[in-house]
Amino acid sequence: MILVSACLLGENCRYDGSNALQEELSILLEGREIKMICPEVAGGLGIPRPPAEISGGDGHDVLRRRAEVISEDGARLTDFFVSGAKEVLKGLDFEDIEFAILKARSPSCGKGEIYNGSFNGELRKGPGVTAAYLQDKGIEVFSEEEIDKIRIKLRE
Repeated sequence: MILVSACLLGENCRYDGSNALQEELSILLEGREIKMICPEVAGGLGIPRPPAEISGGDGHDVLRRRAEVISEDGARLTDFFVSGAKEVLKGLDFEDIEFAILKARSPSCGKGEIYNGSFNGELRKGPGVTAAYLQDKGIEVFSEEEIDKIRIKLRE
């Protein structure tokens, strides 16, 4: 099974109610067992919702309670993000998960870069909360921007 950010497959679940459909990814995954996930919705946040960023670190820091997820309007969303990360794996056998493909730069799903917590469009290195949670569980994570690596992984 491959975990995939639902927004990448056309689900209108992003913070602004839109999606980030990646048609090439959809075609590549045809015939594969996938589980669409949206950790923010799974954690109890609505659609639409205010933009959020991680303040004071990255997803690993949030999981260790050394950083927080804050919405643009100042609401503390850390518990929603941590709950959502755990919820997407609830009831799944980790042995059945091949890998995950998550939305780049998202405070939940970002893999290598996330926004810096200042809502100024600048990036910092590090994963989002769910990407960090999956990595901590030994699940390999890719972003939709790593399509060539995903192709190779699917051939293994």
